[in-house]
Amino acid sequence: HWPAANGERTAKKNLGAMSVAQQRSLVSQADPAHSVAARCQALGLSRSSFYYQPCGESAYNLDLMRLLDEEFTQHNFKGVLGLRDHLRLAGHAVNAKRVRRLVRLMGHEPVYPKPRLSVPGQGVTPYPYLLRDRPATAPNEVWSTDITYVPMAKGFLYLAAVLDWHSRYVLSWQLSNTLDVGFCLRALADALRVAPAPHIFNSDQGSQFTSLAYEQALLDAGCRISRNGRGRATDNAFIERLWRTVKWEHIYLNPADDGHHLHHQLQAYFAYYNHRRPHQSLGGQTPAQVFAQPSFKQV
Repeated sequence: HWPAANGERTAKKNLGAMSVAQQRSLVSQADPAHSVAARCQALGLSRSSFYYQPCGESAYNLDLMRLLDEEFTQHNFKGVLGLRDHLRLAGHAVNAKRVRRLVRLMGHEPVYPKPRLSVPGQGVTPYPYLLRDRPATAPNEVWSTDITYVPMAKGFLYLAAVLDWHSRYVLSWQLSNTLDVGFCLRALADALRVAPAPHIFNSDQGSQFTSLAYEQALLDAGCRISRNGRGRATDNAFIERLWRTVKWEHIYLNPADDGHHLHHQLQAYFAYYNHRRPHQSLGGQTPAQVFAQPSFKQV
């Protein structure tokens, strides 16, 4: 076995929070007396992931992804064929295979129930959806999280956020260039520094949120875990509305030059969203005003 600097048990405990890039870095820095295969195995990293050198998408594919994201944000019931037809109507001679690959890369999933073709993977604990016909009545009663694709002038990033259901207050957000669990865990940790853990925490069934690392973080915080039904983004409707709002009010109108520019833009936008953007559904109050009201207390 490859010995860890702080003990093998500690290293294994922290693996779930590591990004692929961090794991690659550890493999590269480890004792060369151990083979690459042994170092990868100790970190749970495949050798193909260690050797893989990502090649960016072409400018044309990035343009297609922006068009796909705009259409999907407006009509999130569309699957691959519907999105392919949308691009063809816009004059792009694309096939379903190309659209499917780009949609998967963007992390989009159409909103409609699908047949239950398989049971959850090994090690994934099933949790029910706890919020059907159960409106949130106070801040910190229900939080939810999700990930969305964010186009830039050149390239793209992924955005994760944690939202309070009752107030629509954005507690935290993080950007990443990969869909690993690490940036989702950082967003959760940031949210828990803003406010006490909620009674219920809801997410979709993405691999980041069903991972053992994320599940354990929620259980350690004392949350009841709720998960959307498969293919039912409407179960997490409030954060889906947040994505539509931030994209149509800001991202599409002001494409960021790079990741640093996008970070500054989102920092300014979420401050505006939380503190200076009244919501009709909140009686004309801002999310920050409602979030400052007395928190939920379990009876």
